[in-house]
Amino acid sequence: MLMSRDESLLLLIDLQERLLPHIDDWQRVLDNSIWLLQIAQKLGVPVLASEQYPKGLGHTHADLAALLAPQNIVTKEHFSCVAAGCVPAAGVDRAQIVVAGVESHVCVLQTVLELISPERQVFVVEDAVGSREPRSKQFALERMRAYGAEIVTREMVAFEWLRRAGTNEFRAISKEFLR
Repeated sequence: MLMSRDESLLLLIDLQERLLPHIDDWQRVLDNSIWLLQIAQKLGVPVLASEQYPKGLGHTHADLAALLAPQNIVTKEHFSCVAAGCVPAAGVDRAQIVVAGVESHVCVLQTVLELISPERQVFVVEDAVGSREPRSKQFALERMRAYGAEIVTREMVAFEWLRRAGTNEFRAISKEFLR
């Protein structure tokens, strides 16, 4: 199964200012999430971001928030975006959910496991998710894969959304993002 921009929603989970500095290799996770967001916006893929208890963990990182409309950032207290009602478990108009964010073994894991269904494909972007401990991320990715999530990289997402070279769109994305 290939990702399709017409079927995808990019979900950015809890990339918050007070939480990120505690995440292993957090700058890479943030940079890759911003990269995905910018490509999604250029290709018309809808984007939704969540904030876990912003009173304690702060709001979405300023670099990311600056690129999102305020209505595309939702607040939650449940760990899972599905349980919190940010993303419905079924019936959403997008059959593919591409997931990035933190923490891999908590909010990302619970969201992904609740998103997986026969009607929906879930793709977890390995180089855009993180946890405080690398081992927690490793086990979360293994568990998500075992339950049916596809583990992908940011470039897999971009190239599958683009689908072909030789177009003006590909040249523009390539020039700006695929150096």
